[in-house]
Amino acid sequence: MSSATGLEPDSRRERPWQSQLNRKLRHLQGISVRNLVITPPTRPRGKTIDEDDIPTTLKTPDKLLQPETRALHHSRSYTDLNHTPRKRESQGAEKSPEQLRRRSTLPWSGATPEVRQGKLEDVVRSRMADTWFSLHCDGVEDPVYISEVVEKSANPTFRSFDLNLCGPGISRRDELTVKLWAKTEVMAEYTLLVELRLSLRSLQFLGKTIETFHQPLPPNSFLFHFADGVYANLTDLPPAPRAPPSASFRGDVQTTSSYDALMRLATLDECIQDALATREQLEAQINKILEENQKNLEAVDRVSQAQERVASAQRAVANEKKQLRNKIRRKEALMASLQARREAMARGRQTQESISSHLPDAESKMAASASLLAKVHDDASGQIRRICEDLMKIYPIEPIPGKPLAFTIAGLPLPNSTFDDIDRDTVAAALGYTAHVVYLLSFYLSAPIPYPIKPYSSSSVIEDPVSVSLPQRTFPLYPVNVQYRFEYGVFLLNKDIEFLLNRRGLRVLDIRHTLPNLKYLLYVLTAGTTDLPLRKTGGIRGLMGPGVGQRTPSTLSRQNSEDSFASSDMTVHSRKTPEPLRLTTTAGSSSDMAKPKDNLLSPVHALRSRGLDGMT
Repeated sequence: MSSATGLEPDSRRERPWQSQLNRKLRHLQGISVRNLVITPPTRPRGKTIDEDDIPTTLKTPDKLLQPETRALHHSRSYTDLNHTPRKRESQGAEKSPEQLRRRSTLPWSGATPEVRQGKLEDVVRSRMADTWFSLHCDGVEDPVYISEVVEKSANPTFRSFDLNLCGPGISRRDELTVKLWAKTEVMAEYTLLVELRLSLRSLQFLGKTIETFHQPLPPNSFLFHFADGVYANLTDLPPAPRAPPSASFRGDVQTTSSYDALMRLATLDECIQDALATREQLEAQINKILEENQKNLEAVDRVSQAQERVASAQRAVANEKKQLRNKIRRKEALMASLQARREAMARGRQTQESISSHLPDAESKMAASASLLAKVHDDASGQIRRICEDLMKIYPIEPIPGKPLAFTIAGLPLPNSTFDDIDRDTVAAALGYTAHVVYLLSFYLSAPIPYPIKPYSSSSVIEDPVSVSLPQRTFPLYPVNVQYRFEYGVFLLNKDIEFLLNRRGLRVLDIRHTLPNLKYLLYVLTAGTTDLPLRKTGGIRGLMGPGVGQRTPSTLSRQNSEDSFASSDMTVHSRKTPEPLRLTTTAGSSSDMAKPKDNLLSPVHALRSRGLDGMT
């Protein structure tokens, strides 16, 4: 029996927990189909494809010439057929008609991959179909259940269903008829493919799931899904007849339900059936009442729909009114804004008209103010020139003959940042004069220097408020025992001179040249083409000249710079920035201001050769 059903040992070890006598339609949960075949096979199973073994094959002339008694030989396989013609071709033998006929039965042997793919798709497409099934019971005219359509599948699995809704007259049966309908792409309508009449008691148990069953299934096999597993009708055996009660009697008496329990069960079943019948009767009465009052119900529906439309229209009207109120408020706000703008524009026009009436007077005042500003600027420039002339007279800076870029201030020599083997008192006094000149220039030029100076003659000091993390901010401008503090103070003094030169648009090539840079700055500040202005009346009488408001020509001239007034084509309003001094290093680590052919020329002559006299 196990070989007939095709069950594996694993499947035989599984046992259904439901008896076949209790297997009813209400226990059926689903149906699936495996190995769907639309057309039956063209040749019987179990036969070879060799022409000699097919009894219905027509006798060809080649077979008629062969003797009737032929020796048995092995079946010709595809490999033998493939190698035999090659061997005979290599030997030059001629192919027989049987070989040509055999090769003609293999159309795919030399086909391209595209052709083979198309053939395979055609085969698969021929097996695909749209299927659905219906369940029928004897004595019931309409189908008990109609499934959905599963499209393009060779193993369709349909949705689960519940037949308890059909009532006990159907759900308690164990016999049914299954009809399978199918349609392929070439078919126009569905055709009845399989009609199976079976009893649920004759089904064979396959396993808890279909995955545990590994034997091949026949074509168009129905699988019935119950709560305890999957069943199939593999043997087409009739249902086993029920054995008489005496056949199973073994001599031992087993207790069963009492008569009262059975009667209560029967009474309960009758009550349930009566309740179901009452429910069906009530459903019929309700349906009849609904059919009789269909017009009234439709009228009620129309009324409710009209009320809903009215409510919707009222909501739309309320929404539109709300939007209208918002638009009105927006309109009023825009109108108020436009009115405010009109008033502001009117006030602006009035203000513009009043201002335009005063515009000519304001333009004349502006022209007078511009001319006054230019005059004040010229007067200020002239006063700066006069002050610088006085400073050059008070602290004359003169070159030392025979020493390039070596100058004296008020007759005291000052080295260029080299303080080895010096006279301390002389250097302290010279630095005091230099610091005083720089202090006065920053005051009269309105240019605050970054490093403030306190000119105390030969005890002058300078401060450094810029640098970070310094223990002391004040540095001496006179030689002290701590040499680096004195040299750092001279460096800060040279930075102040560089700052004043940069404010006048001049460039410094070497900040270590203290007096040459200061001399260069004073030459630029005193350059001009006009006469020096007179000192204003008032102030200290002792500082005035021989006459009130007059100066002698001898005090207006600069020593060694008589040619500064020669450039008469230059005015105060158009001044040319002088070319910065070119300080080049010569032998002995000295610098020359103007690269003369002879290094013994004085810096004054170098400045004259560069055309610096008369420039601002």
